[in-house]
Amino acid sequence: MGYQVLARKWRPSAFDQMVGQEHVVKALTTALESDRLHHAYLFTGTRGVGKTTVARLLAKSLNCETGTTSSPCGQCSSCMEIAEGRSVDVLEVDAASRTKVEDTRDLLDNVQYAPSHSRFKIYLIDEVHMLSNHSFNALLKTLEEPPAHVKFLLATTHPQKLPATVLSRCLQFNLKNMLPDQIVDHLGHVLSEEGITHDADALGMLARAAEGSMRDALSLTDQAISHGGGSLTVDNVRQMLGTVSKTKVLDLLETVIGGDPSAALAAINDIATHSPDYRGTLDEFASVLHHVTIAQMVPDSLEATIAERDRIVAIAASMTLDESQLWYQMARAGKRDLSLASDPRAGLDMAILRMIAFRPGLVIQDAEQAGAATPKKSDPPVLPVVSDTTSSETTQKSSTVLSDGADPTGAMRAQAVGSAGSARVADAPPESSLSVDREIAETPPTPVTQPQSLQPPIAAPVTSETSTTSVDSINALSGEPAAPAVDTADISAGVPDGAKETLNLESIDLNTAADDLPTTASWCDFFEDLQLKGVIHNVVSHFELDRVSGRTLHFKIAEQNATLYNDRHDSSLAAAISDAVASPVTVAVAMGPTGELTPFRQRELKDRARVEAAEQALDRDEALANLLTEFDAQVVPGSVRPPLVDI
Repeated sequence: MGYQVLARKWRPSAFDQMVGQEHVVKALTTALESDRLHHAYLFTGTRGVGKTTVARLLAKSLNCETGTTSSPCGQCSSCMEIAEGRSVDVLEVDAASRTKVEDTRDLLDNVQYAPSHSRFKIYLIDEVHMLSNHSFNALLKTLEEPPAHVKFLLATTHPQKLPATVLSRCLQFNLKNMLPDQIVDHLGHVLSEEGITHDADALGMLARAAEGSMRDALSLTDQAISHGGGSLTVDNVRQMLGTVSKTKVLDLLETVIGGDPSAALAAINDIATHSPDYRGTLDEFASVLHHVTIAQMVPDSLEATIAERDRIVAIAASMTLDESQLWYQMARAGKRDLSLASDPRAGLDMAILRMIAFRPGLVIQDAEQAGAATPKKSDPPVLPVVSDTTSSETTQKSSTVLSDGADPTGAMRAQAVGSAGSARVADAPPESSLSVDREIAETPPTPVTQPQSLQPPIAAPVTSETSTTSVDSINALSGEPAAPAVDTADISAGVPDGAKETLNLESIDLNTAADDLPTTASWCDFFEDLQLKGVIHNVVSHFELDRVSGRTLHFKIAEQNATLYNDRHDSSLAAAISDAVASPVTVAVAMGPTGELTPFRQRELKDRARVEAAEQALDRDEALANLLTEFDAQVVPGSVRPPLVDI
């Protein structure tokens, strides 16, 4: 006998040889052993997963001369005839070539006759969805109430094309696509039995190319053996399939991460020299991004045997989750659109360049904020300071001019938030004290007239675009040697009664270093100035500032809003706040209930207020009222959408 292809030679001859269809095998063997047999079975699934094979094994089990069994002998005349396709009692029909109603009627004319020498007369109809509607109608009555000696075994790749009346008369089994690992294991067993040398990575490439079909995998293996001269190597299989090595795909991904279009096109040129399948290239690119995402989110689940594992882990550490997710979607969309491109190479170029051009990096604000001009932050007024090479600067911001009854500390914090990110006067070290000339301290407040003149303890209000009345009230001012340090009681003694009412110096800690940090009340405004991007921007918008302890900000986030939160967000938020206040801070986040003082909630309240204001304006609008009356109409509740900018 001549050469027999692997797909036919290694077709299972018993249920225990089936790969990857345990759910079907278990159900059928249980039914056979308990003699609970249906009169019609429908096997569905993609190509090459074992639909016809299972049907033939079931036919053997039903007609084996040893009796109805889940383990047919394979040696009796009935089993051998079925295996060779020459049994007169097992009628195998290709519905694709017999679609007419006349063919179906001819087939059913013999249903009433008993089998020749077997237990059952079995009709095995492959690709049954190809029958015409008239053929299905002719089959219905017999399919519903067949003679006791008749069994119908139907197989199809498109069960959705079958009439519901046919589906309801059959016991349906859906055969699953096989996993790559299952295909690799089976191919390894087959090649070992055939005595063919092979690489494990080559089998993995064949398994992925088979897309869940064992028959396709065996056919590709036959082709690869011929291509490789009797052996399977990675290079030969890659050349045969037109796939690209993972190393080159990782090189391409690194150019995308670096944002270098020239290097990306050079990497694509290198790939193009191997005449690849560009759809396969985008497939491999998406596969790498899949591994990268797993390494980012569930590192322990990344397979240890995967090729270039260490490099994938390193790349995962250099990417954000936003990038891996967005680029994966772009790779899948690029593959989908490849057939629409002027040529496949151009489609690959555009997919990669699109990833570089549209990488995550911008925070999307609401239209109201986007339409408004960003206010410029004013620098604090520059005042003369002590110039002494032997001493360090001890200037410290201490207060703002307050109206009667205002809280000096709260105003100071609000002013600090308003001017975050601007130039600041250096903070004094904790052990140093503020040196102020006693004569100057006793001088009543006067407005600033000359830059060279000495400044009083309380300066006149200075207005700017972003703050109302904010000046430094106590500074080191004299060009003469600094006077001994004085405490707040001394300073207060030299300030006139009117000034004491305006500013209570005893309530201010001159050595405090946290006046530039946000408070619980000012956190929402402070958040809008932070340079946060993507997912972290959305997550932090649900943070509520609980308290500030030194240089540590303690936040709370509700559990239902913490789905995307992870520990890396703490360091990113701390870095953003440190940049805003120009000094290092730390962040601590705890789970807990939050109130109204989260940026997200404040934005919701603001939007709701705008909607309510718009609804009230419509209620007062006479023209609209006349229109509603004339047409007997009404405003649909909840449909009012106010303009995002004032008209």
